[in-house]
Amino acid sequence: MSNPIVSVLMTSYNREKYISTAIESVLSSTLRELELIIVDDGSKDRTVQIARSYAEKDSRVRVHQNPKNLGDYPNRNQAASLARGKYLKYVDSDDYMYPWALEIMVGTMEKYPEAGWGLCSMEPNPERVFPFMLNPREAYEYHYKGPGLFRRAPLSAIIRKDTFDQAGGFNPIRMAGDYEMWHRLAQRFSVVLMPEGMVWYRVHGDQEIRDMQQFIFTYESLKIQYLLSDNCPLDKDTCRRIIKEDTRKTYRRLLGNLIHLNIPVLKINWKILRLHLSVK
Repeated sequence: MSNPIVSVLMTSYNREKYISTAIESVLSSTLRELELIIVDDGSKDRTVQIARSYAEKDSRVRVHQNPKNLGDYPNRNQAASLARGKYLKYVDSDDYMYPWALEIMVGTMEKYPEAGWGLCSMEPNPERVFPFMLNPREAYEYHYKGPGLFRRAPLSAIIRKDTFDQAGGFNPIRMAGDYEMWHRLAQRFSVVLMPEGMVWYRVHGDQEIRDMQQFIFTYESLKIQYLLSDNCPLDKDTCRRIIKEDTRKTYRRLLGNLIHLNIPVLKINWKILRLHLSVK
């Protein structure tokens, strides 16, 4: 398809057990004006062979192999560089998208042309019906003073291609590139929030990591970095109040870790506390 409205981007690495289900979920979409770009990062199993079998049957599917392993977020950028659609939609090779997902997500973005990106899988909001749009200040408030926003995986996101290009894509931050990207996008572009029930995130034993404890410090470092950034849409006093409240919560967690002698978590929270206390 020469002019798809949405480019579905699927990065893969040793996913022969799951990639068929992921591909079929995309091709079963009720929105037909799509392309599926699969970029393999050096799989050692039958992942590429399986992906190519779909490309032989459906011209909307394109399969690319990287000459060398790029890693997660650089490979996501590589997939985006090949896209021709107005919108980018990530679906990992071990995840699943319901048939109605693209039609709803693309249709919603078309209703909010001033928005640069959107997120689904949002918990019900007791005050507002989805979808609704948040400007940069509102997005930061929704995350830091409300139910949260920036911890959604790329599977939950839809991004205008021009917005992605202007932002410069994902930064190669181990296991936190999406969290950082959402902070960066939200500083410049309005976001549309959409409800649950469009995508399914698979949890399995072949995933790179299931214990996020070791990455908590990275998340906290990024939080402080963006709250103290000159481009933060929140006022300085609000940002410092957020950091101060987080410091108090870290103190309480440390006490709990001491009581239960949870040494690994104690060390992480001690590093986080020192990080908070270093803020001038």
